[in-house]
Amino acid sequence: MLITFEGLDGSGKSTQVKLLKKHLIKENFDVLALREPGGVPIAEDIRELLLESKNDINAITELLLFSASRSELIKTLIIPALEAQTIVILDRFYDSTVAYQGYGRKLNLDHIDLINKIASFNIKPDITFYLDILPEDSLLRKFSEKSLPLSFNDNNLPLDRMEKSGLDFYRNVRMGYKEILNNEPERVHELDALKKPSNIHKDVLKKLIPILNASKKTTF
Repeated sequence: MLITFEGLDGSGKSTQVKLLKKHLIKENFDVLALREPGGVPIAEDIRELLLESKNDINAITELLLFSASRSELIKTLIIPALEAQTIVILDRFYDSTVAYQGYGRKLNLDHIDLINKIASFNIKPDITFYLDILPEDSLLRKFSEKSLPLSFNDNNLPLDRMEKSGLDFYRNVRMGYKEILNNEPERVHELDALKKPSNIHKDVLKKLIPILNASKKTTF
C-alpha cells in the first residue's frame, strides 16, 4: 500500500507522516516512510540542488529534476518495499508536481501527466491526504513568529529557492491541489491543516483504517 501526504510547506505533512508511521508500527505493520525529493543519495543531492536559494533553475529543468529524483527513489526503494507488502508513506509524490510545476509554474499539464507516469513507473497512491492551508498561514507557521512580514520575497527571510517564488505562485499551487481533489475525490482526502496535529491524525486514521482492514483480509 502506498499512502501519500500533500500540501504546502508548513501544512504539517511531516508531522502526520511520523504520527502515522508510529501508529502503524504499533499495529505490527511493516512501514517505510520517505520524503520527496530525497530518500536515496542521488535524490538527496537533487533535493539540495533544487532548494538551494542561489540556484537559478528554469521551470522545465525543475520539473525534470524532481522527476529524476522520484524515479530513482521509486526504483531503488519503493517498488521493492511494495513487492514485500510493506506500507510505504510518502511526504509528497506526483501530485506535488502537478500542483507546483503545473499550476504554479504554468507548465503543460498533459506533458506533466506523461512525465509523472514515466517517473513513477505508473505507480499510483492507494490513498492521498491533502493538508489544506493558506500560503499566508503556511509562512507564519513555518517561521513561528506572527510579526514576520507576509512576503515570500523578503530577502531578510531565510527562504529556499521554491519559497522565493512568491505568494501568487503558492496561491496557484493551492488551486492546483484543489483541482486534483475535485478530479479524484475517492483517492484524495482534504484535511484542515490548522487543526491540532492529534486531531488531524484521528481524521487520517478514520479514513485509513477501513482500507487497512480490507488490505489485511486480501493480503494476509
